[in-house]
Amino acid sequence: MKTLFDKIWEKHRIVHQDSKDLLYIDLHLIHEVTSPQAFDGLRINNRKLRRPDLTFATMDHNTPTIPNHRQNIKDPLSAEQLNSLAENCRDFDIKLFDMESDFNGIVHMIGPELGLSLPGKTIVCGDSHTATHGALGAIAFGIGTSEVESVFATQCIWQTKPKNMGVKVIGKKPENVFAKDIILKLIAENGIAFGNGYAVEYYGEAIEDLNMEERMTICNMSIEAGAKFGIIKPDIKTTDYIADKPYSPKGKDFDFYKDEIKDLYTDDESDFDKIISLDISELKPQVSYGTNPAMTLAIDELFPAIESSEDERAYQYMDLKPGMKFSDIPVKYVFIGSCTNGRINDLRIAAKIMENQKVADNINCIVVPGSMQVLKQAEKEGLVKIFEEASCEMRFPGCSYCLAMNEDRIEAGTHCASTSNRNFEGRQGENSRTHLMSPYMAAKTAINGRISDE
Repeated sequence: MKTLFDKIWEKHRIVHQDSKDLLYIDLHLIHEVTSPQAFDGLRINNRKLRRPDLTFATMDHNTPTIPNHRQNIKDPLSAEQLNSLAENCRDFDIKLFDMESDFNGIVHMIGPELGLSLPGKTIVCGDSHTATHGALGAIAFGIGTSEVESVFATQCIWQTKPKNMGVKVIGKKPENVFAKDIILKLIAENGIAFGNGYAVEYYGEAIEDLNMEERMTICNMSIEAGAKFGIIKPDIKTTDYIADKPYSPKGKDFDFYKDEIKDLYTDDESDFDKIISLDISELKPQVSYGTNPAMTLAIDELFPAIESSEDERAYQYMDLKPGMKFSDIPVKYVFIGSCTNGRINDLRIAAKIMENQKVADNINCIVVPGSMQVLKQAEKEGLVKIFEEASCEMRFPGCSYCLAMNEDRIEAGTHCASTSNRNFEGRQGENSRTHLMSPYMAAKTAINGRISDE
């Protein structure tokens, strides 16, 4: 009897030695930030790339999102890293989705939408939120620069096998509650370290009800729960999602592949080392108020009393006080985007709220699709027109305000309603103040001029 995670891990284990396993890697995704030194290491050691056909690159972290800035990058470090990636991909024969590519976008967006990320695969990337791809039933995890070099050279990596945690989510999702609310609630209830040392599998009726993009949101923020891995059992929604993607198996190969992955499920709940559960039947929209994702409350709750020095520091940094409510926060920015919530379904949710509405005068609302494919689909569906008519600023794809790259920085001392995944001090710019929420809540905030679901 085995878990889903165990089954995939064991199929990819080459050898066990000194409490670690050497794993074969099916897909290596790279971007411009964590790869330059790894490429330098290959050159210094006169080594080739082991499997360029299993390595794909994109430009995302440093890409300007203002369209006319993409050809004239002002930040010298950003320009250097992007140019280095292009050169390295040419030298080592790696497929690169650069800023001119129709397939360009955030690495955790393009993997699934291009059919590169598939059930049963092992997937690595020099980025912690690689767990996103686990939503398709894959073992996906972030690696450091030295490990990037190792995968370049060998297509393998040494890893310590984690324990297995089951996170059972039950109940019918209430109206206006989304995947972002579920994962924020899980972290709020269990803390930012509950996943430490575990591969976390999300399951239960509420998870099965989620579409693929919502499942990616859940797995994406496994990192904020302390886990390195997040994974969800593949089902008919998964195979329907990957069908006819540019790089997914085709025809008879796809039929064979579907049959091959039928055993990708956890045999029994007893196979988990630990189980936690959440009933979402009465869940309300969740919003963060502090400086880590666990400092999150339902939209109608008052900010809690100070119980620790961490609480005191968070309140001081955020310029908030116990007993306040979310609508008291003087929000200036709304950011809709990131690898957490920059997908087409996220933009549909936000556009539905903003249609025939105007962004409040006190709000700067920036919409950054996670990929060129999302942007094109949003244009096709009329979502871009809705955002522009509502006075949002529409941008090109990139990590953007999620981590304060290029011009995409929140003004010091101001509050931002954000669909991203981290609300740490300075995450969106020096002395910026971030409030995590769903695209629904972000759109409501933009229209209302305050954090409110009215």
